[in-house]
Parts: sequence; structure tokens; C-alpha cells
Amino acid sequence: MVRCLCGKQAITRTSLTSANPGRRFYGCPDEGSSFRWIGWYDPEMCARSRMTIPGLLRRRNELEERLEVSQGDVWKWKIYLVLRWILFLIVYALG
Repeated sequence: MVRCLCGKQAITRTSLTSANPGRRFYGCPDEGSSFRWIGWYDPEMCARSRMTIPGLLRRRNELEERLEVSQGDVWKWKIYLVLRWILFLIVYALG
């Protein structure tokens, strides 16, 4: 069991830095603590992983953004289709 300098049991967190992407470390459970990093949980990554992972994370974020935009477009087209059907039914009923 790893303990923080504040005396609490440390928790594992995940690094989001480009130097150690995805690498887990021990951190203080107190969010306001200045002792956030205690030590590494995972072994150091090889140089190839440190180079590859940030690019993969960027690519994933880009794809997630494109997916959100596409889902918005789907709703727009569904509404457009429903309005076209309503217009068609009105014109058909009057004609």
C-alpha cells in the first residue's frame, strides 16, 4: 500500500502528458493537495510508444469530433425529411 505525504492512501491516476501518455502513477486522493504525484505505478514506456501514443490520441479526438458533427447532421436531415412529408401530405390533402 502506497501512502501520500499527507498520510492518506494513494490512488492510481493516468498521465495525460505527451511525455508519459497513458502511464499510470500514484497520486494523492485529495484533489486540492499539492502532492498530486507520488511515484510511477507503470514501468517507463519505450521511445516508440511515447512517439506513437500522442498521435493516436489526437487522431481519436479528431474522429470523436467528426462523429459529433455527423450526428448533428443526421438530426438535421431527419427533421428535413419529416417536414417534407408534412408538406407533401398537406399538398396532397388540398389537391
